[in-house]
Amino acid sequence: MNPPRLHPFLDHPRPVAIAHRGGSLEAEENTLPAFEHAVRLGYSHVELDVHASRDGAVFIHHDESLARMTGDPRMLADLDSAELRRLRTRGGASLPLLEEMLAAFPRLFVAIELKSDAEVGPLAEVIGRADALGRVCAGSFSGRRTARLRRLLGPGLCWSPAHAGVARLWLSGWGLPLGPGPAPVLQVPVRFRGIPVVTPRLVRGAHARGVQVQVWTVDDADEMDQLMDMGVDGIMSDRPGLLRDRMRARGCWQGG
Repeated sequence: MNPPRLHPFLDHPRPVAIAHRGGSLEAEENTLPAFEHAVRLGYSHVELDVHASRDGAVFIHHDESLARMTGDPRMLADLDSAELRRLRTRGGASLPLLEEMLAAFPRLFVAIELKSDAEVGPLAEVIGRADALGRVCAGSFSGRRTARLRRLLGPGLCWSPAHAGVARLWLSGWGLPLGPGPAPVLQVPVRFRGIPVVTPRLVRGAHARGVQVQVWTVDDADEMDQLMDMGVDGIMSDRPGLLRDRMRARGCWQGG
């Protein structure tokens, strides 16, 4: 029997390197220049966050507030797209629309974190218009939010579960019942509230069920090496140049 076909987001030599927010310690996070920086380094995958404007446009931005990135104290959701397009980050970049980013980098695979309920419907529409279902993976801290997006986009969506789904797979490594069918990928932190999440047992248990493990956010060279030794399938880093160099040193860099 042939193994099940991988989603295109996952169907790459592993471990895959993912530039977190485009590489926020090397470029201004979640901006087009950050994603361009990742592309110049040879990255095929980036991670980003999305919020919806008051009129339902999907912007790439992490915080609810605009203060940290632009100096404007208002909430992104309280402004319409025309107002948001006039703003500039502290580094002089515009706040990019997700649709704009997908068009500008048609070869990039994109991990998308949904930051609120408001963008679920608009995000499904953007992914559909951009014909991007094969190159995105969605996740959220809200399982309900991800479940709604899955209903809107169907089984072709690559997705990562929220806390409960991660916990079920983590516990299954200790012989406890898994419950509902697993997600295609776990996108998880190295540790949560001081408790190790990514362990050899988790990686073995996930792989036994055909689930990949991608880890965030890893900015230390030694920790990168430890995770690669553990056999994780992907690493997200705010230091994409460092991650590229570590993977080159180990002979597993697949980028340019």
